Amino acid sequence: MGSRIIKHEDFEFLCTADPADRGQFVPGLVVTRRVWPTRPRVIAVQRGHHLTEEAAIAAAIDQGVEWVRNYG
Repeated sequence: MGSRIIKHEDFEFLCTADPADRGQFVPGLVVTRRVWPTRPRVIAVQRGHHLTEEAAIAAAIDQGVEWVRNYG
């Protein structure tokens, strides 16, 4: 499992890539506000055909940026 922490505006994204079937990866995303209240939120990331960990993490980052734009 690969992971990366990204800082975006007042938020931190914990982006992960878990191995799945047929050598593909499933992205994961937890968004945490860096100021109070800091309650972490697990955000659904669209599943797709991510052949590398980096591609899955990039999909999680894109979803996090979109979430902040719409709800943050």
